[in-house]
Amino acid sequence: MSKIKAFVGKHRSLMLTAALVFAIVFPLFGFKKSMVRIFCRILMYFTLAGSLNITNGYSGQTSLGHAGFYCIGAYVMAILTTRFQISFWPVLLLSGIGAAVAGLIISVPTLRLKGIYLSIITLGASEVIRIIALNWEGVTGGSFGIKDIPRPTFFGFTFDSPLKFYYLFLGVAVIFLLISYRLIHSRVGRSWMSIRENELAAKSLGVRTAPAKMMNFAYGAFWAGIIGGIYAVYVQYIDSAVFSLDEGFNIMSMIIIGGQGTLIGPIVGSIVVNGLTELLRPIGVWRFVMYAALIIVMMWFRPQGLMGESNSILAGAKIKMRKAGKTGGKKEAIS
Repeated sequence: MSKIKAFVGKHRSLMLTAALVFAIVFPLFGFKKSMVRIFCRILMYFTLAGSLNITNGYSGQTSLGHAGFYCIGAYVMAILTTRFQISFWPVLLLSGIGAAVAGLIISVPTLRLKGIYLSIITLGASEVIRIIALNWEGVTGGSFGIKDIPRPTFFGFTFDSPLKFYYLFLGVAVIFLLISYRLIHSRVGRSWMSIRENELAAKSLGVRTAPAKMMNFAYGAFWAGIIGGIYAVYVQYIDSAVFSLDEGFNIMSMIIIGGQGTLIGPIVGSIVVNGLTELLRPIGVWRFVMYAALIIVMMWFRPQGLMGESNSILAGAKIKMRKAGKTGGKKEAIS
């Protein structure tokens, strides 16, 4: 394993370039539209899960309300493009900003909350956003939703097929990955990780924890809003039912399976969950039982996720148990 990590570390740039080239060329191999739509979902959920991972994995804030920010981005896009005929590209930025502002507002009263208390607050906030979207009929269309959302164009080029949207989702995913990588390896990212490890110790070292946590929350919400905006023009119809609590747990499951606190974990989680969704579609709602079983197995045998480090904080309890077992065995042998 150490040799593999050393090889990856030495040839990281080459491997990333190869992966990007593969992602660009891969859909051109004559796949059906239904398959390309699956690829679009994988990329869409990669950015969604990745943005939640920034909050949960890098600052240790346990948010379950990501579907609410996703909802805000989608409705901002749908309302401004259908009713005010504003171009897609400026509205896309507004979708992210609107979600980021909501994330900032939610983060303020939750600064002193941790664990299950923070999770419940974010879960409730997500449901409040969905209920507002359902009942504010004059603006959101209520249960009828908003339809005929116009397709985006770029210098006369119209995104009107799954393949074209694949490249749009890919472009956003790459931008998200690059910005997040630079941010995580900056002073801001190190302050987030110090809060995750020990907030009290971070304060003693001069980290302004409250602004750092608020920025972290807003940054994750921003990208959820961006994906919500693209999703709205992709399907050309939205209603509040899409952004239910199930969607929030679905996003959460991807980072649990893929690995929190890693940039590559969400893409692995997205591939696994969306792949299972298609494979288990014949069994209907029973596939959710399979998801639950998979998460339980992951939390028991590999709590840090498929791509998480074995010595990460999430695997800490398991490591301690192993060490305790080895120590106990030695003591027994000596006695």
